[in-house]
Amino acid sequence: MLALRTGSVDVADLARRFDVTTETIRRDLSDMQGRQLLRRVHGGAVPVERMNHEPMVEARDTVNAEEKLRIATKAIDEVPERGSVIIDSGSTTHRLAMVFPIERDVHVVTNSLNTALTLSRRGIRDLTVLGGAVRTKRLAMVDDTTRSELEHMAIDVLFVSCDGLSFKHGLTTPYREEHALKRAMMERADRVVALVDHSKFGNAQMFSFASFEEIDVLITDAGVDPEAVDILSAHDVIVHSG
Repeated sequence: MLALRTGSVDVADLARRFDVTTETIRRDLSDMQGRQLLRRVHGGAVPVERMNHEPMVEARDTVNAEEKLRIATKAIDEVPERGSVIIDSGSTTHRLAMVFPIERDVHVVTNSLNTALTLSRRGIRDLTVLGGAVRTKRLAMVDDTTRSELEHMAIDVLFVSCDGLSFKHGLTTPYREEHALKRAMMERADRVVALVDHSKFGNAQMFSFASFEEIDVLITDAGVDPEAVDILSAHDVIVHSG
């Protein structure tokens, strides 16, 4: 496949190469994404990436950084004026900590050392950091101890990220412990807001932790395929993109 050899393909270039309309190319790319042969991005497609190693948190933070910040900024609208939220570990959710409205009367719970440090430096008033063994490459706690600390919590909103979004299986991760922790977080929250940049769409991983029916709101960026938005909307997910 050309996308695998070159790293990416462009809709306009493919239309010229094969002497067809851009609409035909977009339709074909969407079909191939549905079969998980590639992943649609704004203006073209890239190879499907499967996580066969765990990148350091610094490396994750540099990928699609501008898109993640825009997603986080949109997510501010989902933060209640008062109450409690969980901010899951992840590079996109960490962006939310950078712009979080700390003037609101909101208690933040997180399993991310990065998020906790960012919020504390910004002067947040109420912050709980879940305990457990630290996964050093993610600077996050994800073990049984972490899950047990959630048992007696009642949370208003969960802001959750993922490693991949499957149109068949929902939000996914390649890590068993993260799957279990994300499930536990969802069970304690009244509302689930997923922060997912466009590169995660069609990039299914091994463990599914949330069906579309379990997501209230999904916030993404302008690079998402409109057909993907239609699929999510058909499952009654409120989608914010752009």
